[in-house]
Amino acid sequence: MRNLTEQLTQYAAYHRDARNIGTHFVGIPLIVLALAVLLSRPVIAPGLPLPVSPAWLLFGAATIYYLVLDVPLGLMMAVVSLACVAFGAWLAQRGTAAWLGGGVALFVVGWVFQFVGHIAWEHRKPAFVDDLIGLMIGPLFVLAEALFSIGWRPQLRAAIEAKVGPVRINPPNPPRARQARP
Repeated sequence: MRNLTEQLTQYAAYHRDARNIGTHFVGIPLIVLALAVLLSRPVIAPGLPLPVSPAWLLFGAATIYYLVLDVPLGLMMAVVSLACVAFGAWLAQRGTAAWLGGGVALFVVGWVFQFVGHIAWEHRKPAFVDDLIGLMIGPLFVLAEALFSIGWRPQLRAAIEAKVGPVRINPPNPPRARQARP
């Protein structure tokens, strides 16, 4: 299994344009929240103090994975996950239209942000296309980038940038490979 630096470096290689990263600060939280909402039904074990749903199972497994990668970052992700699942459970208790409409709207808008960032600015496919683990690393990447911006773990940031380069603004028209003329 790749360690935290390797996982974030792999993901960062697909995300070097600052504007694309900005879209991820909106898109990824919306998608994560949408998953928490949509997976909050059905309640699997209704008699427990906390209603267990597929959302709890997914976010619990993700939190364990994040903790294995890095305890401090995993604990921060656990807090984020708890807030998302609590909101999802709250919305799931509303009518079906509010639950389903809210979850689908969050999901669609989140993915629109993701693809706009990759198509308009990054000029590169999303990381999960080549490695599905990118779907799990995306939320961790957003949290790490936010923390990097306030000076958290500069050695980790430097290790990532040493391999994939610094965050920048890509040119509006990416250079294309020249075709050899016969």
